This record gives sequence, C-alpha cells and structure tokens, in this order.
Amino acid sequence: MSSLNHSRLYLQRLGYDTPPAPTLRTLQDLQLRHVCSFAFESLSTLMRQPVLVDLASVEQKVLLSGRGGYCYELNQLFLALLRELGFDARGITGRVVMGGPPDAHTARTHRLSLVTLDGVRYICDVGFGGMVPSSPLQLDTEAVQATAHEPYRLTFDGQASYTLWAQIAEEWRGLYVFDLQVQAAIDYEVGNWYVSTHPDSPFVGQLKVARLAPGKRHTLNNAHYAVHYLDRPSEKRTLGSADEVLDMLADTFGICMSVSAQLRQRLDEMVVAKS
Repeated sequence: MSSLNHSRLYLQRLGYDTPPAPTLRTLQDLQLRHVCSFAFESLSTLMRQPVLVDLASVEQKVLLSGRGGYCYELNQLFLALLRELGFDARGITGRVVMGGPPDAHTARTHRLSLVTLDGVRYICDVGFGGMVPSSPLQLDTEAVQATAHEPYRLTFDGQASYTLWAQIAEEWRGLYVFDLQVQAAIDYEVGNWYVSTHPDSPFVGQLKVARLAPGKRHTLNNAHYAVHYLDRPSEKRTLGSADEVLDMLADTFGICMSVSAQLRQRLDEMVVAKS
C-alpha cells in the first residue's frame, strides 16, 4: 500500500490491532470483514464524476474520506493489503453475466484477485455488489462451496474460462466468467473507463449500493432498497426523498460524506424518476 499509516488504518477498520499471518483463516476473515465493513457504491458514476483507480486515490476515497467504491477500487485496495501481509496474490478480470445467459460474451469489466496458499488457488472478491462472495472460493474444484452467506460453485470450460455461480432462491445463477490471464495497470484503466463513462454501462447515472451483514445483504438500486435474508423472504421498499436516501447511505451502508447541493438535486431527480 502507499503508506504504512494507510495499511494500519485499513486493518483497524477490519478489527485488527496487529497484522495477521498470511493463512487461509486470515484470508477468510479478511474477506468477510471487508464486505461487512466497506460499502460497494457508485455515487461517483451517479454524478458522472471521474473514478480514479490508482492506489493513492482509492485509499484517500475509501479509507480517509468515508466512501466505498466498486470492483476497480475495492479489489485494488484489498489486493494491496493481501500483498503487504505476505500473500501470493495478483489481479485478474472477468465478464459479468449476471441477469443474462451464462455464456454471454460481455465486456471484460470486473476485477477480482487470485490467491495461492500452500499450492491451492483461490479467488477473492470484495467488489461484486449485492452478490459479492463473503468467503474466498477454491478455484480447482467444481464442488459446492459454503460461505458465510449463500453457497457458490465454480465451473471450468476445459480450456481457459471459469464461471462463478451462486445459489439464489434454490436456483443456480451465473455471476461472471473469468480467466487467469495476467493483467497490467492499463487493463484496469480501460475496464474502469468503460464502466464509469460508457453510455451502455449500468453504472453511469445510476446508484448501486451494497453491504453485507451477518445472515443478510443490504442493497440499494437507485431508490429501491432491499434486505435479503438467508432464512426468510426479502424485505423491499422504495425510498421517497433525497434525505431518506442520504440517511440510508449513512446509517445502513456506513458512507460518510459531505452532501453538496448537486448531489442532493441528483438524488431528488433519481427518487422522482424511479418511484
């Protein structure tokens, strides 16, 4: 990470007084604590503002300014911490297929991490919104894998591509397809540029927020809020004002930020449009 102080602050936010050893248990705890502590959020793209994905900018936004972020930010931050703790880890990318056919050839717009521990490979992802896995997943098996939330599994096409699946309401749904191709900084820049600026991106001009808690997932899609439980039906409601959205962002998602007149106006427009 860019500074020892930022690393120490990150670990403190995750509940650690001292750096933990690079073990599988640590990896599991780090991922679960991260997704329950830091919000996935697209406030920048809602406002059509630039999303900077250099590490220093991400640290400033997430660790110092009270914000969250999306995959190019959160998985960048998480990977830097893993490396600093001594994990053998690197970034990889994938194609989101959630909501469509699992064999769709979509744009390469998702970032995650590959971690190798004692010769065993795992994927770690803290930046996939409302369906982010809450535990690392072993790569080289197609067995169903339990997490702190829903079950997941991985399939391999026999050539180069893996598909991540989640069991949602007794149905297996494809989330994203990825491979292990080595990525350079420019690959993340290009993917982030598409996600944050392209008119076809589902993030541009939209508010998407998510944060996990024990036994449940909180999501906000524009003005539509939901709590998804593991053991009972989801609860859903539509927020009716900018103030209600701002209160939700602070109280439920832990996002602390200064509220500009521009942001309040955009939220008011969003509530009216999506109600």
